[in-house]
Amino acid sequence: MYSRRGMVETRLKNLRERLISLQGVTMGICLWFSVLLLTSVVAANKFCFPGCSCEVETFGLFDSFSLTKVDCSGVGNHIVPVSIPLDTSYLDLSNNKLTSVNESVLSGPGYTTLVNLNLSYNQLVKISPTTFSKLRYLESLDLSHNLLEELPDHSFFYSPLVELDLSFNRLQGIQIGAFTSKSNGKAIHINLTNNLINSISRRPDDPVPNIQSLDLSGNQLRSVHGLQGIPLQYLNLDRNPISTIEDHNFLGLKGLTHLSLSKMENLREIAPHSFKDLPALQILDFSNNQNLKTLSKDVFVGLSSLQELNLLNSGVASLPKDTLQHLPSMKSITWGKNIHCVKTLKESQFHLQNGVVRREVLVCRDDRGAVSAQDVL
Repeated sequence: MYSRRGMVETRLKNLRERLISLQGVTMGICLWFSVLLLTSVVAANKFCFPGCSCEVETFGLFDSFSLTKVDCSGVGNHIVPVSIPLDTSYLDLSNNKLTSVNESVLSGPGYTTLVNLNLSYNQLVKISPTTFSKLRYLESLDLSHNLLEELPDHSFFYSPLVELDLSFNRLQGIQIGAFTSKSNGKAIHINLTNNLINSISRRPDDPVPNIQSLDLSGNQLRSVHGLQGIPLQYLNLDRNPISTIEDHNFLGLKGLTHLSLSKMENLREIAPHSFKDLPALQILDFSNNQNLKTLSKDVFVGLSSLQELNLLNSGVASLPKDTLQHLPSMKSITWGKNIHCVKTLKESQFHLQNGVVRREVLVCRDDRGAVSAQDVL
């Protein structure tokens, strides 16, 4: 009896010891999660400049890595210089009536990690080559809706920008050297819409900037110059007072795939061979050019890759019969008010021998149904 009681007491003792040990482990785990929770709360409530809001995004295992978006929009022109957290990736300084910014304003702790900067809807009149010189990781810069009148050379030299918005300013003459980058590696997309730009130039000795997309719509250009050699893939010249496209305007743009020449009220003539140096062009937009009445077949010489031709609401009533001979890759033509033509293969049966003949034809339709392709070509 005594031996059995001893065995029971021993087991109860061991069980109590295990429970005490398990309780210690549980308390340790709870304490560990409490520390993590406290760390997360502290991170989420890090210091934010008065009047600004800070949004923290965490990444990695146990949220070990964080980036902060700082919104100081609409605070007022006293906002600069603004202190920002060390891990800031996005800073919004829009709508603050700022008349100037410089490198001393855009430097210090937090600015070294800045990737995106919004300075839109201010009253900035000028920038200097050193304004953004401390922003070595900046990829996106929004300067739209300001009062900028000119861009000095190397305005963005020290920042590896991939997106630059300069729309709705007062820019007049553009020197391509303004967009030269120190690294010149990443392709950049530039928006220059709705300025007063009347000329574009590039000095022969200037390095060619790696501009992939350039939107110049809504400006005062009367001719196209200064773009030769730039590795553009997209070019928009809509709503410019250009009256004639000349045969040398697009020389040296062999990588261009999309060209928009729409809504040009003054456009009346496109010279033969104007696009001869655009072998990669896939999309050509002539829509809404009501004063453009005719296009000769030689206009399309060299466009071996063209797939889409947009003539919607233009003044061109028809194209020469053999136009498609210059356009072996053509897939669709948009025409008239709302006529859409698609190139397809048509098979015709031989009468005297077995086999078929395949030839490419245009099949056209509008809102009411089929339209004769003879009205188009």
